[in-house]
Amino acid sequence: MDAFSSSFLSTLPPSTKLRSPVITTTLRSTSPSPYYAPLPYISSVRIEEKPPTSTTTTKTSHPPPPQSPKAWPPPAPSYASPSVGAKKRVEPRLSTMVFNTFDDIINNFIDPPLRPSVDPKHVLSHNFAPVDELPPTPCEVIQGSLPPCLDGAYIRNGPNPQFLPRGPYHLFDGDGMLHSIRISKGKATLCSRYVKTYKYSIENQMGSPVFPNVFSGFNGLTAAATRGALSAVRILSGEFNPANGIGLANTSLALFGNRLYALGESDLPYSIRLTSTGDIQTLGRIDFDGKLFMSMTAHPKIDDDTGEAFAFRYGPVPPYLTYFHFDANGNKQPDVPIFSMTRPSFLHDFAITKKYAIFADIQIGMNPMDMIIGGGSPVGTDPAKVPRIGIIPRYAKDESEIRWFDVPGFNLIHAINAWDEDDGNAIVLLAPNILSVEHTLERMDLVHALVEKVRIDLRTGLVTRHPISARNLDFAVLNPAYVAKKNKYAYAAVGDPMPKIAGVVKLDVSKGERQECTVGSRMYGTGCFGGEPFFVAKEPQNPEADEDDGYVVSYVHNENTGESRFLVMDAQSPNLDIVAAVKLPRRVPYGFHGLFVRESDLNKL
Repeated sequence: MDAFSSSFLSTLPPSTKLRSPVITTTLRSTSPSPYYAPLPYISSVRIEEKPPTSTTTTKTSHPPPPQSPKAWPPPAPSYASPSVGAKKRVEPRLSTMVFNTFDDIINNFIDPPLRPSVDPKHVLSHNFAPVDELPPTPCEVIQGSLPPCLDGAYIRNGPNPQFLPRGPYHLFDGDGMLHSIRISKGKATLCSRYVKTYKYSIENQMGSPVFPNVFSGFNGLTAAATRGALSAVRILSGEFNPANGIGLANTSLALFGNRLYALGESDLPYSIRLTSTGDIQTLGRIDFDGKLFMSMTAHPKIDDDTGEAFAFRYGPVPPYLTYFHFDANGNKQPDVPIFSMTRPSFLHDFAITKKYAIFADIQIGMNPMDMIIGGGSPVGTDPAKVPRIGIIPRYAKDESEIRWFDVPGFNLIHAINAWDEDDGNAIVLLAPNILSVEHTLERMDLVHALVEKVRIDLRTGLVTRHPISARNLDFAVLNPAYVAKKNKYAYAAVGDPMPKIAGVVKLDVSKGERQECTVGSRMYGTGCFGGEPFFVAKEPQNPEADEDDGYVVSYVHNENTGESRFLVMDAQSPNLDIVAAVKLPRRVPYGFHGLFVRESDLNKL
């Protein structure tokens, strides 16, 4: 299946709106899938323009968000009735059509998508192809039954471009779309909605792309200069105002201070909520009463014991790293700029313990000179750089107590967990180490992520490391109650290769060196791929419950049949036995990070 084959890319106008594929099916006989019987085989896919549809949203009484979005007032219709096409678009201005023509010239002649890593025909093929929005739609439980502890919603974020890419496109450049499965009393409802960011709203109104693609649009001096100049002209003409945010909110979600946020690290958080019918609404871009500037990580850490959230932002100008946290009520505390980070680094994630926050200064960073001289991306690798780990007190008022430790060859993109040992005189960090880090952004299929346990003795400065598993593992999670505390179990996605996920494994990270740490495994089968797993505890309020007493959930897609399912797996069983499978009304594209929100927390939003 190639939803972006050259046969129709050449025939569709650049501003064609993405719609759900119309699937032509032919029956064929196949061997049984590991988790469901054979269904119609997808033999062809095309994109079809659908007439505008609208949905009626049930009005419910909810408390207002902690603040009203200040920077821009999003159009009310897009929030009150968030279906694509419900909002009447204005005719594009002459200036917009002229700018789009120049954009086409750049994409076709100056910087065409020649490399597979930025060619939309390659990047957006198979189940990476985007889908249209889906209003709340009932699902069928086809195996087992949904446990009562899953009453609530599993929501997963990911990139889903609103328009067909005109030129170079990277997987990270898609508009954020949330796929939520709302569960109540054993029944399930699926809903897919765009996060109504400023970028999404402006482009939806204009009917065409306006903002440049950051990861794919600035490879080389000529491409950067031409696209930068065109963006500057668009800003000066009033097409968009970057002060209102340029982010995609396509990476993850976080719940703290009784608010649910869609996150992307290039912008501020977007507040969202679920209605009683299971629909998803974007409430607005939140700057926490003017205390949060520019951006925030997509991976804040929530301490389950205190309700606090810890976060940071990073950028290409000093201070390259700024650390901060939120109290249990969601109020942002003062910034702590980290000037001892002397070069801009790609800081996607971090970790906390009960006493410290832990940052990784890795070999990926902002590299404008490489772009100018070598024609590469502004984000690149420096093989001569020695990675290091910075440790700062969790409630530091300034950076005076931060300490840096060299950890050669250790490149952290995602952290799993960290904890204090030896009365706070040592810390242990658990994270995948990205081998062949130079391929991280360009060729993810060549990347191998080796999960390691790193121990730093704060008295002697001694750093020791040992691998947990030799397999290619990433997107690892744990019982959320064990964040910042010593945990025994982690659940990691198996890359086959990344970004496709062939299964999930359960790791016992308490085992010593040279011991097999994999204690549970579920491979999805030939042609079947999932996403990041998520652990949901059976009894989250029970302090006597076992750490692994719960379920591992994930969306899984069968590329042989075109069907997607929501799987619920028993976390304590060696084979991660499937206790429930939900057939989804349409496919869910591969994406990034998810979150389970319990019914009691949904009612507070």
